[in-house]
Amino acid sequence: MMGRNLTCTIGSIASLLALGVSLQGQATRDTQSEVKQRFAELKQAMAQNRAKLRNYAWTETTDLSIKGDTKKDVQKACHIGPDGKVVKTQLGLQQAPKELPGGLRGKVAKKKLEEMKDYTDRLKSLIGHYVPPDPQRMQASFQAGKAKLDVSSASVTSLTFNDYYKQGDSLAISFDTASKKLTGYDVNTYLDGPKDVVTLANQFSVLPDDTNYLQQTILTSKSKEIQIKTTNSNYVSRQ
Repeated sequence: MMGRNLTCTIGSIASLLALGVSLQGQATRDTQSEVKQRFAELKQAMAQNRAKLRNYAWTETTDLSIKGDTKKDVQKACHIGPDGKVVKTQLGLQQAPKELPGGLRGKVAKKKLEEMKDYTDRLKSLIGHYVPPDPQRMQASFQAGKAKLDVSSASVTSLTFNDYYKQGDSLAISFDTASKKLTGYDVNTYLDGPKDVVTLANQFSVLPDDTNYLQQTILTSKSKEIQIKTTNSNYVSRQ
């Protein structure tokens, strides 16, 4: 599910860079000019990075666990197609569904499976509103005074958008303006209510040729104790 956003997330960040500059409106003119320059450099670096990712193929591994018990483990071979979308091919044989017991126990087990499938489908649909980021929603958060730009050090900058899709949620993007690389992309939201907390944490890494890539994504539903972990590995050149 998240693999398709490998390129989308990194590529779409570039579309919000101009917004990041506007968030510096209260800064001094000199500081604003410096930030604008750094954002421009980052935008160019991201475009170059996206082009470099097209030269790679990799393996995507997705693990679905419920209450710490792994229910599904799927591997797919991936690469970016001519249209810029990720092309996936499942590796190995598809796991056959477990045979359910008969009688009342079987009916109860089937109902639980259906309920869990419905929940995970809605969970994935929810995250689809956050990945890739929507510039219009970020702009709306900013105009409502709910966006924050935090320059925590000489090179690390974070953009946080509160009430991005739902009241009380947040989307945070962090990047290193020195290395021109994305370092974090985190979501804190909820599904059926504020107590049904859902989080999305993304970890980025760097290939030997200095290409920035999404190494791991962890989607968690705390109330249901569901975790969907997607790991991208085994990058090889297609050239």
